[in-house]
Amino acid sequence: MSRPLGITVSRHIMDSQRLHPQATGDLTGLLNELIVAAKTISAEVNMAGLADILGMSGKTNIQGEHVQKLDEFSNNTIKRRMARSGYLCVMTSEEEADIIPVTPGYEGKYTLAFDPLDGSSNIDVNVNIGTIFSIHRRRSPDGGQGDELDLLQKGREQVAAGYMIYGSSTMLVFSTGEGVQGFTLDPSVGEFFLSHPDIRIPEKSKYVSVNEGNARYWHDVTRRYVEYLKEEDNASGRPYSARYIGSLVADFHRNLIAGGIFLYPSDTRNATKPYGKLRLLYEASPLAFLAEQAGGRAITDDGLDILDLEPTELHQRVPLIIGNRADVEIYEEFRLGRR
Repeated sequence: MSRPLGITVSRHIMDSQRLHPQATGDLTGLLNELIVAAKTISAEVNMAGLADILGMSGKTNIQGEHVQKLDEFSNNTIKRRMARSGYLCVMTSEEEADIIPVTPGYEGKYTLAFDPLDGSSNIDVNVNIGTIFSIHRRRSPDGGQGDELDLLQKGREQVAAGYMIYGSSTMLVFSTGEGVQGFTLDPSVGEFFLSHPDIRIPEKSKYVSVNEGNARYWHDVTRRYVEYLKEEDNASGRPYSARYIGSLVADFHRNLIAGGIFLYPSDTRNATKPYGKLRLLYEASPLAFLAEQAGGRAITDDGLDILDLEPTELHQRVPLIIGNRADVEIYEEFRLGRR
């Protein structure tokens, strides 16, 4: 069967670079290295049911979660690929407690924060999972290893962010601050082709994505807002359909393409961890960057813009309300007592 010719991700990145004569090509090279890592992880994910890579590794990560074998494989794949790329000065992974240095002599001018396999609790049941990444320019002087302060930067200062989602097809979705582009991997040639140019979040939402099993622990604002979305009102397109996969990258991807809002709010369950489950550097910040580039918005449940938060630690948790801009603003109205 013949396949239509399309724009490859490498061609797209190169064409974008030509529009910026001052560009050195380092960001282009960095993204291309990440793409190779994504292809490697995708191939392993697709073989997971046949290879000895399902199940637990027997280790526990910094979050206190049991590490899946594919988690470990993905984490190591990205570290090995990027440590000698020459584009990074330091990395950090959701799976590791401390910063990850690059190979001496290969220090570059960017930083990388990544969640190697978001949604990994769903690996054994064949549900969509993904890799999320965030790129900043280093703050420390050029020429040596970076440090933690290079990584603790606001989301608004990202130079690029995106994710790879591994499902019925493998997709790469990313932005360098000039809109959001989506590419689908053609496994027959091992190349990503532009399939979703200039993605915009639909102005009308269809879905609300939230774990209602936690409803008894929510604060009143979140509870009233979710009930509002479930009420019948033809003029505003309610009720919304409930869709919750439990894999952030999958829930976000569906809402980005089809329209919707995702919530993982703070709750009252644990006084020592009142800020929900999601991590600012590895999940909330890069997805907020994509949401804003696609016309959406992301805030905390107390109204702070995710992209304006200054991280104070590598594994900082944060509540997340993200999706269609109008729906996020309605949440704000509930928070301010206007509804």
